Amino acid sequence: MLLGSGTGDGPAVRVGDEGLDREGLWSAAAAVAARIAGADAVAVHGEASLRTVVAVVGGLLAGVPVVPVPSDSGMAERRHIVRDSGAALWLGEPQDGVELPAVPVDPAERSSTVFPEPSPESTGLILYTSGTTGPPKGVVISRGAMAACLDGLADAWSWTPDDVLVHGLPLFHVHGLVLGVLGALRVGSPLVHTVRPTPAAYAASAKEGGTLFFGVPTVWSRIARDPDSARALAGTRLLVSGSAPLPDPVADDLRALVGHSPVERYGMTESLITVAARADAPRRTGWVGTALPGVESRLRGEHGEPVASDGESIGELQVRGATLFDGYLGLPEATAAAWTDDGWFRTGDAAVLDGRGWHRIVGRMSVDMIKTGGYRVGAGEVEAALLGHPSVREAAVVGEPDDDLGQRIVAYLVGDGVEPATVIDFVAARLSVHKRPREVRVVEALPRNAMGKVQKKLLVDGGR
Repeated sequence: MLLGSGTGDGPAVRVGDEGLDREGLWSAAAAVAARIAGADAVAVHGEASLRTVVAVVGGLLAGVPVVPVPSDSGMAERRHIVRDSGAALWLGEPQDGVELPAVPVDPAERSSTVFPEPSPESTGLILYTSGTTGPPKGVVISRGAMAACLDGLADAWSWTPDDVLVHGLPLFHVHGLVLGVLGALRVGSPLVHTVRPTPAAYAASAKEGGTLFFGVPTVWSRIARDPDSARALAGTRLLVSGSAPLPDPVADDLRALVGHSPVERYGMTESLITVAARADAPRRTGWVGTALPGVESRLRGEHGEPVASDGESIGELQVRGATLFDGYLGLPEATAAAWTDDGWFRTGDAAVLDGRGWHRIVGRMSVDMIKTGGYRVGAGEVEAALLGHPSVREAAVVGEPDDDLGQRIVAYLVGDGVEPATVIDFVAARLSVHKRPREVRVVEALPRNAMGKVQKKLLVDGGR
């Protein structure tokens, strides 16, 4: 069963001040499932609430594909997702741009209806991409893919029913929803969702028994800057970071205040999590670990040639295995283009792989692979070095056209009292000299999309 057992009277999930035990959650979800059974798909307003959890579990119990809609989406994006997905019903309060019958979700409602377990090959979720290269695409994810991912992570992180998972991540993406809700239900560990991932909320949850904490680098950075909250995490078993590289200074501060730093992991909407650092492995900040059971990875060059696993050579990361998606909804050409002729998924991410099977992500092939003076440089590696400088708070590195070098490395920095020459020397002393920025531009803020990712194309276009 994807979600594990619904029996037992122990705590299952708490979101803010609302909570349900396992029997209550399954009964409330069964009431939703009874209303939607047989629908082609259902859309769920992905706000951070107990209603969202009940709605998603209800859809999965009924065997109806669930389409989480970002709670912060604009009307046009919301309308696109609802129409493109073919959702027949909307679970939750009506929203602008949604022209579907609304099905109310009440966590207090109960039903004893029992539904047969759908096949592992059936669609569980349709998650939408962030739409950075066009309209968001629907990513079709099977129940079996989710089960394989979650079982692999449970093994890597020694995740058991004795853990109490804590996080405050969005409930409409892989990290917060698949790992952060479905993972806890499958493993059988209680979930405490803090609504917002604030240092105070994480500290309070740690004092109440939280053992396993999920966050993104921004969350961990804020906690590291709040020593009292960080020290409250000293009794936790494992911290997990994902979605972007964890800066070395943040890891160092957490190690000093908490006693250990987060493990990192890597994945995409299309692949779920494919690579993760194990709980029992030495911490290597910036390295996202080894492939999960049932997953294979490889590096390939621009022309499909193998790239050495030497910890230095950069290539496109390609993966295959049980966690992969079934395709982009209604987009057969895009689906075909995402795979190599021999059956590997093209992640589009630039990475290095060492002899022990550890992966380091250095950026996107499209914008983060810089060819300068005959060298191939990953922007992510340079950004990590820049963030080690005490004056730098944020960094984005791009390659800009250069008549002599082909591309020159340009760093856009946010910070206090940044001196370009000093920062350039700082990087040159830590990385190969050819990886140093040739130019530093100090800005008030970096352009970001709704997911908080830096939009480097705007930097390149604006810098010309």
